Amino acid sequence: MMSERRPLILGNWKMNTLPEEGRLVARQMVPMIRDGLHLRVDWGLALPFTHLSALRAELEGWGMMGGQDCSAHLQGAYTGEISAAMLAAMHCTFSLVGHSERRTHHQETSATCGLKIDRLRDQGLMAVYCVGETLEDRQRGNFSKIITSQLMDALGSRIQSLDSNGLVIAYEPVWAIGTGLTASPEQANEVHAMIRYWVVQHGGAMLAEQIRILYGGSVNASNAKDLLGCSDVDGALVGGASLKARDFTDIVLSSVG
Repeated sequence: MMSERRPLILGNWKMNTLPEEGRLVARQMVPMIRDGLHLRVDWGLALPFTHLSALRAELEGWGMMGGQDCSAHLQGAYTGEISAAMLAAMHCTFSLVGHSERRTHHQETSATCGLKIDRLRDQGLMAVYCVGETLEDRQRGNFSKIITSQLMDALGSRIQSLDSNGLVIAYEPVWAIGTGLTASPEQANEVHAMIRYWVVQHGGAMLAEQIRILYGGSVNASNAKDLLGCSDVDGALVGGASLKARDFTDIVLSSVG
């Protein structure tokens, strides 16, 4: 059984669909989720910036809308960057930070992620901070060291100024993203418990009890229920399956089934 923490299911659309295509997916998705939920779970979509205006009306009042990244800078000569203030102005309520694809393809560091979390906090937006190990780290047994370092470098003492409304942590083993491989429920829960213990040490027992830790890595309608049944898994960060209205609906509803 899941804890009393309210489940949170987020979809990450990455660089997929055009705005009107996305609107049609959301238009199918929202009624299916709405009719089955009875408000027992939080859910939302991390969208391309180009989609925020088009999907706001579809999601408003039902699902959260967020960005996939935000700038570490307030404003200025940073071509191509999107600030936290811009996300807030588009009625976003959260943003992903430190997704493994940002770390891999854009050489993003955990220290930079900490600055992005500051920007989001200043705008009253929730940061969904992603951590996780590569397959090599997992095979060598280094995953605990890697994840602890990612937490310390981005959060450190900063976590003491955050609460469970301002911070969600997402564990996404890099080896399970887009590969079809998925951490077993036991593997996922082990890492989630480790992360929660780190929060106890650095943010206090109350925050550790309240903060939601999501699992991300090839989550689909078939494996979601087992993963979400783990005691320290409070939800999911869903990739490809969130682009399919029926599959994402099934994942959201499995969190309260």
